[in-house]
Amino acid sequence: MSDIAPRWREMDAAARDVAYSPSKALPDGDLTPYLEAYAKQSAATYAAHPHVQTLHYGAQDSQTVDLFMPETDDPAPLHIFIHGGYWQALSKRESTFPAQGFLDQGVAFAAVDYTLAPHATLDEITAECLDAVSYLFEQADLLGIDPARISLSGSSAGAHLAAMTCLDLAPQHRPNGVILLSGIYELEPLVGTYVNEPLKMSAEDARYNSPSLRDLTTFPPTLLAWGEIEPDEFKRQSASFALQLPKAEAMEIKGRNHFDIVHDLSNGSDLAQALAKLCKF
Repeated sequence: MSDIAPRWREMDAAARDVAYSPSKALPDGDLTPYLEAYAKQSAATYAAHPHVQTLHYGAQDSQTVDLFMPETDDPAPLHIFIHGGYWQALSKRESTFPAQGFLDQGVAFAAVDYTLAPHATLDEITAECLDAVSYLFEQADLLGIDPARISLSGSSAGAHLAAMTCLDLAPQHRPNGVILLSGIYELEPLVGTYVNEPLKMSAEDARYNSPSLRDLTTFPPTLLAWGEIEPDEFKRQSASFALQLPKAEAMEIKGRNHFDIVHDLSNGSDLAQALAKLCKF
């Protein structure tokens, strides 16, 4: 994408409502089939792997991770996934459908759950994700994970959370590769829109929680990707953030949209192959 100049300050709240609503880019505006596919395919994953481990990184019911392990006696690489839903919807239960593709490569897969707004502030949500990823690094040896081969991804709001997590991880807990799908990295445009109603962010809160406004010098190697069928603001934010990072590759995925690009994480697509190369699977 060639034009990455921020234009949201020229928009009123109603225009930003549209610009930051990914379903508006769909031909019929209906995201329901995609959400149903997440749930159906994730249910099949759980059914195929009844011995999935549920790990608790905190005391609350929402502070858990579901871990799928490959059949191997050696320490396995691990891929950690943080779901989207604009910080207020979905859960790990609809986010495990990529697991089988990773398991087939001998890679463990962890789906992170976190408390949703309005039951948690964005500060609290980002802290939970930091705790979850840190916990997996700290427990790697006990879990049969190779701590030198842990990678991280997130989709949509999950990409934002993955980015925020990377900013505050201890040096020994930094992933060897990060994949950010269709994310948002500057949050102030959301203030005044429907998205912010359960979050109740002030402009100051939004700036504090914007990865693009933080020091990125130690950010891990990153692959940013977005669908061809996305709102321009999501494309712009991803392309702009890629230029800010010290080591990043950017991809627009032809024919994909904000909701189905996540299927390309582990299905043999160009994105999946780039992910495996970055993370050294």
